[in-house]
Amino acid sequence: MNIALILSGGIGSRISSDIPKQYIPVNGKMIITRCIEAVLRCSLVDGLFIVADESRRTMILSEAENIIGPGFSDKFRGFAEPGTNRQLSILNGLRSIVSFIEDSRPDMGRESLQSGIGQQGDVDKEPGAARHSIRNPEKERDIVIVHDAARPLVSADTIKACIETCSAHDGAMPALPMKDTVYLSDNGKSISSLLDRKKVFAGQAPEAFLLKKYLRANESLLPDGILGINGASEPALLVGMDVAIIPGDENNFKITTDHDLERYMEIVQRPEKGRL
Repeated sequence: MNIALILSGGIGSRISSDIPKQYIPVNGKMIITRCIEAVLRCSLVDGLFIVADESRRTMILSEAENIIGPGFSDKFRGFAEPGTNRQLSILNGLRSIVSFIEDSRPDMGRESLQSGIGQQGDVDKEPGAARHSIRNPEKERDIVIVHDAARPLVSADTIKACIETCSAHDGAMPALPMKDTVYLSDNGKSISSLLDRKKVFAGQAPEAFLLKKYLRANESLLPDGILGINGASEPALLVGMDVAIIPGDENNFKITTDHDLERYMEIVQRPEKGRL
């Protein structure tokens, strides 16, 4: 099963707006609504979870149901609570997805997927190890597709490529090669060294992972290590998961600053391009 997880719990502090950027309406649709539409255009996506504060959920549901209609209602599976940082939000979403899949496969038994701190499992061999009760981690190849609500211009082809790449790898992420010369500065004031830009890439979202492996990777960082995570693929890399790079898309930019928002507004308001 391929389940998308849209992250919409951030506050967008670098945008000059009274509301988080993902809820800003542009051409009659909130940014998150366009993101949901974009994700659901990929026919390989079987279901959708959204990480969002409870105060925003009615608004999200109302607009998505009114604008997207059955295409949303048929695949929306629920909300998850935002965490104190982005990676804890992802972890909350992963656990919600696991519970959903477990409930949808009652024949598998409750110990086959459920994972959580405080549960003794077969792989909990050492003090401090992640505790879970996944007995046969290779039995299923469920995939989670982690995406940001602030990347509403993602293409169905990019999502499809991420999912399909997971058939041969533990994960996949789109990335763009660096165009500029890249330098390293140890102190932020002077150049320390020149990096080989052929080996440096700018990561994008979505990032797709084998669900159970990725869940265990995140839980292995609890309680404190997960607080220092900066990117969704970092927990996977820390435990040695094989995360492949696929070609990124210049149009799949993240709305982070006012300039990004202006660029996005210009794109969706172009009459000759058709509105998303």
